[in-house]
Amino acid sequence: MIRAIITDFDGTLVDTFDANLKAYQKAFGEVGVVLSEEKYRECFGFRFDRFMEVMGISEKETIVRIKSLKKDYYPLFFESLHPNDALIELIRSFKCFGGKTAIASTARKENLMNALKYLGIVDLFDLIYTGQDVENGKPSPEIYDKTMAELQVQPSDTLIFEDSEVGLQAAKASGAYFIKITF
Repeated sequence: MIRAIITDFDGTLVDTFDANLKAYQKAFGEVGVVLSEEKYRECFGFRFDRFMEVMGISEKETIVRIKSLKKDYYPLFFESLHPNDALIELIRSFKCFGGKTAIASTARKENLMNALKYLGIVDLFDLIYTGQDVENGKPSPEIYDKTMAELQVQPSDTLIFEDSEVGLQAAKASGAYFIKITF
């Protein structure tokens, strides 16, 4: 019996691609780097440090500046967020019937929380873990293992919703049931 639903955020619960792309393009532009949609698509779902590595950005000062600028610019593009209304309603119904709900995302906590507040869905979740709450990013199952432990559920009691390859690998490695979401 499923006792907990855990969902990824970016690309699963909310299509954040456009909002993130626009915020990153603006931030990258300020440090003199061009970010194409194609390159960002290749990196979507990566933890920030891995994203910087793939982009060939290694200067600490530039990395810190991009992170700070992106945080500031992201809310300017929230009108580009596209919530997965069907999944949100499923989670809402599941919670109403006593199920446990959580988000397990590699997103930066402040960015994720701001988006959830903008969408008015923070209260749907009993627990929210982000990449800042774990040592290892997806495809490591660490974030799912930690979430299930905190919710006090077993993998056999848990259904995970994911969209990215690394996220699906993490979900599978956790031993929980999982469903791939496509927007």
